[in-house]
Amino acid sequence: MRSFAPLVLSLLGATAAVHAAEPEVVDADANVVTLTTDTFKDFVNEHPLVLAEFYAPWCGHCKALAPKYEEAATELKGKNIPVAKIDCTVEEDLCRDYSVDGYPTLKVFRGPEDPKAYSGARKTEAIVSYMIKQSLPAVSPVTEENLEEVKALDNIVVVAYIASDDKASTESFSSFAETQRDNFLFGSSDDAALAKAEGVKQPSIVLYKDFDEKKAVYDGKIEDEAILSWVKTASTPLVGELGPETYSKYMAAGIPLAYIFAETAEEREQFAADFRPIAEKHRGDINIVTLDAKLFGAHAGNLNLEPENFPAFAIQDVTKNAKYPYDQTKKVDAKEIGKFIKNVLDGKVEASVKSEPIPETQEGVTVIVGRSFQDVVINNEKDVLVEYYAPWCGHCKSLAPKYEELAALYADAELSEKVTVAKIDATANDVPDSITGFPTIKIYPAGAKDSPIEYSGDRTVEDLVTFIKENGKHQVDGLAGGAKKAEESDATSSAAPKATEVAEEDGHDEL
Repeated sequence: MRSFAPLVLSLLGATAAVHAAEPEVVDADANVVTLTTDTFKDFVNEHPLVLAEFYAPWCGHCKALAPKYEEAATELKGKNIPVAKIDCTVEEDLCRDYSVDGYPTLKVFRGPEDPKAYSGARKTEAIVSYMIKQSLPAVSPVTEENLEEVKALDNIVVVAYIASDDKASTESFSSFAETQRDNFLFGSSDDAALAKAEGVKQPSIVLYKDFDEKKAVYDGKIEDEAILSWVKTASTPLVGELGPETYSKYMAAGIPLAYIFAETAEEREQFAADFRPIAEKHRGDINIVTLDAKLFGAHAGNLNLEPENFPAFAIQDVTKNAKYPYDQTKKVDAKEIGKFIKNVLDGKVEASVKSEPIPETQEGVTVIVGRSFQDVVINNEKDVLVEYYAPWCGHCKSLAPKYEELAALYADAELSEKVTVAKIDATANDVPDSITGFPTIKIYPAGAKDSPIEYSGDRTVEDLVTFIKENGKHQVDGLAGGAKKAEESDATSSAAPKATEVAEEDGHDEL
């Protein structure tokens, strides 16, 4: 376009040039306001809160978000929260200024302050809920007159009933609300009569929700950790629905997750009703969810279930990545599975382990499988370096010869007592850690096996040796060990001086 600008100006004349210099006008009536480099700064500074999407027209995720974003913008417009979008294929400099490196990128702006990333789900309801939370103070004042209005602002609202002279509880609750304002909407009342009307004593916290029992009460100490644990549990549906928007929440809950796979909405609805009493009984110990088997049935294989054989049930201990599939030859019956759930929680059921056969012999890099992981990696006093790989991974194939070379450095009997260099096919074996990419390399130091350290440096033999030395308990230097072996070989050799020089050179080349 720039190469044609002189020609266009010459044809249109000075008048066109004058018009081109006129400032752009923002269409304030649009639900989603289109902003440019010229209009962005003024628009953001004029509004106390703005949600902005940085997008590209060709981006598939942006296209999928568009109708939901428009719906959210329409609803938020009625609450005076503007929603905007910026085309990064046109406004390249503006997008670069805000470090946009993927599409869509959503950011929340508060006037001239630095923006923060939008951390909610890309759904209409989630966007509206998130931005309403952002528009309110961390803790909104609650009175008898506005209680119902506050409760209706979101599907989960947390209200503290604290006496006006209880400064410590008030400060603790306010501090907690500030840290969790992206996740929940908070209110507070010091009205003793209102607390009594709500059936609680001061200090207490009530979580209002539009599902299950509609209301949960906390009357323990007003302390961050205790409140957060309670809020997480009370805000989770007894039998929820698992999907892309809720998965991370359940994974972060820190308690086992039970999956009910079913192909129809009617089945899932019935299972949710059948399992609700069981979920109530074990609330806080396990979360139970239904899953659309037609959309997400492949996930059954990750839980050691047979995919496409539905309905099906399995439990996953998300902290240990232990899996407990329910016998698929049996009917998914709530009463019987209730017993299974209790036995799993009581430690009476052995976890299912997907595993290749344990190798009869080992040579070079130690090969781990699902059933040998504990013995090779955890139940010993060695520093163990583990590569999690996939057979189809090109980067893993490139690393293989270097990794073999690395293992050879620790093959000496003395060093092998302290360091093991190992690998495991994470696609064919269950592993205790969450692996998101291949290859992933971690060291499990002796005496600290529960705190593995992930490697993030260059994949060279020298850098991996340094990583083992600096992060292993035994601080073994594989390169020094190899040099020592070469020196010992030279010292005991009776060969002529020239032959000795060659041996030293070969040893150095190996290192």
